[in-house]
Amino acid sequence: MILSTYNQAGAHRACLNFWAEIVGQDFLNSFPVNQMSRFFPKPAVFLLMASFWSGQLILAQQPKVAAASGPGLSPEKAISLAEQGHCRESLSALKRAMAAQVPATTKKNAGVVGLRCSLAVDDRDSTADFIRLLNKQFARDPDVLFVLVHAYSDLSTRTAQDLGRTAPQSLAAHKLNAEALEVQGKWEPAQLEYEGILEKEPNARGIHFLLGRLLLSRPDVGPDAAERAQQEFLKELQIDPNNAGAQDILGELARREEKWDEAISRFSQAAKLDPNFAEAYLGWGMSLVTVKRYEEAIPPLRAAARLAPGNPAVHHALATALERSGHKEEAEKEFAIHRSLNSANMGPTSERPQ
Repeated sequence: MILSTYNQAGAHRACLNFWAEIVGQDFLNSFPVNQMSRFFPKPAVFLLMASFWSGQLILAQQPKVAAASGPGLSPEKAISLAEQGHCRESLSALKRAMAAQVPATTKKNAGVVGLRCSLAVDDRDSTADFIRLLNKQFARDPDVLFVLVHAYSDLSTRTAQDLGRTAPQSLAAHKLNAEALEVQGKWEPAQLEYEGILEKEPNARGIHFLLGRLLLSRPDVGPDAAERAQQEFLKELQIDPNNAGAQDILGELARREEKWDEAISRFSQAAKLDPNFAEAYLGWGMSLVTVKRYEEAIPPLRAAARLAPGNPAVHHALATALERSGHKEEAEKEFAIHRSLNSANMGPTSERPQ
């Protein structure tokens, strides 16, 4: 459960990996500011690697085609021109093709080629348009989803480049650097980076949370890691009382120490601060089940099941609460869902509590 909370703060892992590849070390503190930009690759076509874009690589520097973007350009012609490298000239026609009365295959090709082209010429507004259209029209197409994964990653890396070039000594850049160091497992430099941020800006939001998360993740921090991390999360809440992640991890730490009243209070606060926080509802409900407050556990566990229907642990906890509060028929349904999910995941099936 606690790792899921960590992951909420690390959803941009692809960007961090890219930053880490660029950095290779404690980048921000190792080079003069005026030398920063030369360590960032130029945002150009090289980002569209052959392993990503199957087929012909789009080259945006081809000679322009006169009047290529005119309203009379057919979808097929626009796709052909784009594949020949005439990206800027074909983008408008490719967008129109996505809304035209043409076969789905043509729309899909126009969208994918348009997305490639917009990235090749770094037209981020057009990239956003093609992403939106592809998501709307081909939300379950695996080929489109594959392309979208890389497009999102590419936009993330380019934004990291922008940050490194324009504000290399900003709090945001140092924060990104620290998270990149974490991704590489460079715990000590990452911790020093976070602590350096707090020296400059003691009330910076989110930094105590990230430092606490690092202390719990770091394998060599010592036996007092949980206590030190707890202090960081408490400091975070003093700065930002609405930090649901800090409340949730404090709840998990209390649960591990079997401080059930505190765990219930922390988890419930996290869920109230973030109504979409499935893990907080689960922790809240499971803690209530542990202290045999079964009827009270049902509402938060129902919320967890609604938010995370594919999590077997949620259904098992809900089934337990239902069974022990006398709702036998509904409990059987939840146990059945739990068994089905475990079977699908090929994981071990938990025994029904005695």
